[in-house]
Amino acid sequence: MSRLRRFGFGRNPLRRRVDRLESTVLLTALLVALLSIPVAMVLGTAVRDHQDALANEERAGLQQVTARTLEDTATLVPTAPGQIASEVRIAWVDATGVSHEGRADVLIGTRAGAELPIWLDRSGAIHRAPREPGDSTAIGVGAGTGLLMLVWVIAWGLFSLARRSLDHRRDQAWTAEWEQISSRWTRH
Repeated sequence: MSRLRRFGFGRNPLRRRVDRLESTVLLTALLVALLSIPVAMVLGTAVRDHQDALANEERAGLQQVTARTLEDTATLVPTAPGQIASEVRIAWVDATGVSHEGRADVLIGTRAGAELPIWLDRSGAIHRAPREPGDSTAIGVGAGTGLLMLVWVIAWGLFSLARRSLDHRRDQAWTAEWEQISSRWTRH
């Protein structure tokens, strides 16, 4: 019972109806914030699973082969701040034994003849590497965290709006009561 009084419930004559309503709105906002945690976890898991399925589907249509660089990037100087890769010519042999050449990004400092894995689509063209499972997890965590933050901001905003309205009501009630009491004091 004392915990209920702490939140504004109970039979305290100094607590007005508006005060109890504010406590109810606050507890509702807190309950929504707490219940949004498992919902965000479910959403994050669903997004991760969906992204994993898309990556597996993409991976099924690709073939990984080993290519060799034909150019040296050890002497290249980055042309932009933060540039860590440069495009070079590469060569690889497909599953049928036919030799191919193409271009791919490699880290600056890679020597000619270095091996690197590349991904080929069904037509034999170079394709970007499929997304790693860790990337799908990061996307899921981002989606779940984003939902959680959105719900918390909305709950806090709605509570703040409700509190403004309740404060306005409270001010009006205090003004009316003060007018009644002040007439007793100012008559003399």
